[in-house]
Formats: sequence, structure tokens, C-alpha cells
Amino acid sequence: MNKRFLSIALVCGLLFAAIGAYVGMQGIQVQPPQNGAVQKLMNLTLTDSLGAPQKLSQWQGKILVVNFWATWCAPCVQEMPELSALQKELGKNNVQLLGLGIDSPSNIKDFAKKYAITYPLFSAGMEGTEISRLLGNQAGGLPFTLLISTDGNIIKTYLGRLKMDELRADISKITGAP
Repeated sequence: MNKRFLSIALVCGLLFAAIGAYVGMQGIQVQPPQNGAVQKLMNLTLTDSLGAPQKLSQWQGKILVVNFWATWCAPCVQEMPELSALQKELGKNNVQLLGLGIDSPSNIKDFAKKYAITYPLFSAGMEGTEISRLLGNQAGGLPFTLLISTDGNIIKTYLGRLKMDELRADISKITGAP
């Protein structure tokens, strides 16, 4: 039973990784978010990497970089050290990164213990997949990242591995800081 579950999980993980890689290489455009999608996101209460429930609304009023990711997604994991550095660098400018893992709470917890991530990580499970679709990620690819202004408007979406210079430039346009 346990081997069967692991096999199914591995196949699903490889499938999602392949979809994400394909989407990233094809440059598929993200669709416009559905009405009220950001508010649905901000109304979520998710389990953080320590196992505690957290309301995402506590970060309303900040410039948000919301990154949908998974522990089995290689591009997601590869960009996390850069995102951690970005949080350290820009946190003083009212910028907050949030990592929403399309994964189980136990996997998120284990991942957080293994890597020194400087921003909050949450387990969004399959609900995270649906929310990312509402936010414009119709392809379901990962990583999927949103830049949200202080007033809750989506400034830009990014599908696939982030280009940090582009993200920094987009954030600078909002903050006015170099």
C-alpha cells in the first residue's frame, strides 16, 4: 500500500513538473484573474511550516510576492534561495514574500527544516491549485508568482522560474526604491 502511494505521488509529481517545464518553455500566457480572486486568496487561513494556522489577510496593505510552489518542483526549489535573499533585502520596503506550497503540511514542514527560507511557507494543498487558477494560472504550471500592490491589485504574474532582475525591477516601480 505504501509503495503504491509513493508510486502514485511520484507519477503525479513528475506530471506536474513536466507541465510546468512545458509551460515555461512555451511561454504560455497567464489568463486575467477572476473577479474577487485576490480577496479569496487573502481570506484563506493556511497551515504554516510550523503547523500553525495563519490568516493571509495579516499581510494586506503590503506589497506581496505570492509564490505558488511544490517541494517536488525543481524550478520552484531552485529559486527559493534567491527569493529568501529578496525578502531580506526588500522587507524593509514594505515587501512581503509568501510561499504557498501545493503540498501536504508534513512535506512543507520537512522542507522548511531542511532549507533556511526567510519568508513564510504555507501548505495550500489542492486548494492552492484552484486558487492559482482563479488568479490566472489556467495551465496549472509551477512555479507561479504574483506581484500584488498594497491596495490588493495584481500588478504582474510570472509563470515558470523567476528572473530575479525582472521581479526586482517590477517591485522598484511600485516602491520607488532602486
